[in-house]
Amino acid sequence: MKKYFASSELIINEDGSVFHLHVKPEWLADKVILVGDPGRVALVASHFENKECEVESREFKTITGTYKGKRITVVSTGIGCDNIDIVMNELDALANIDFQTREEKPQLRQLELVRIGTCGGLQPYTPVGTFICSAKSIGFDGLLNFYAGRNAVCDLPFERAFLNHMGWSGNMCAPAPYVIDANAELIDRIAGDDMVRGVTIAAGGFFGPQGRELRVPLADPHQNEKIEQFEYNGYKITNFEMESSALAGLSRLMGHKAMTVCMVIANRLIKEANTGYKNTIDHLILKVLERI
Repeated sequence: MKKYFASSELIINEDGSVFHLHVKPEWLADKVILVGDPGRVALVASHFENKECEVESREFKTITGTYKGKRITVVSTGIGCDNIDIVMNELDALANIDFQTREEKPQLRQLELVRIGTCGGLQPYTPVGTFICSAKSIGFDGLLNFYAGRNAVCDLPFERAFLNHMGWSGNMCAPAPYVIDANAELIDRIAGDDMVRGVTIAAGGFFGPQGRELRVPLADPHQNEKIEQFEYNGYKITNFEMESSALAGLSRLMGHKAMTVCMVIANRLIKEANTGYKNTIDHLILKVLERI
């Protein structure tokens, strides 16, 4: 019995495109680059030899084209794991649901997804300009907790050690973080020997969840100190960003290969930041285009 997806669950626009992204199934490549900023889509696509399609809806901009013979789709997700939930479910639907019959396709089409982003470094060896590949992600967002099979794909001993270290065990007001590994083969191929392989916290916000205090005081003023001091089986937490956990987690549940690589644009430990990072991010984009 094939699974059928009602119109309330999978919303398809009148032109045959998926609801939020406005992308049609035939426009999706097997290799997908995700960026946060819609403006960065054009930067990635500027390296393509040709473009098949270009579509924009809200913060979601998509271009499919060819780089050195490789067909690649680049999509902007906007900021946050809630947007990754939209993008991942719609990309998976485009790949693995027949939009005519609304039934699951018999053969899984596996996508390769690499997120290129920016982040804040948390260790002395991750200064501004470092490229960090998120080998593991700690999701402060709670998104994966809404999906069946979450425990089967997460690193539960790591989770428990982190909860205990932060003093969050049994605290109903604290986040319920999950720990997820990125795809090992993709990490080896993309990170190579010139990127730091780290543990990334995907925060549910830019300010309080990342320990920034403006006018509203933090619930735990020592949160970032605890995070910087955490160590488990040789792993230390290297950086903050806002999407890697949901991307790795949903991809694992759906059968896709995914990872995140970020350039450090601020180091929270040594209090330095670089807002003029546009040229350096292009070096990272080219590395990913070559290796994906």
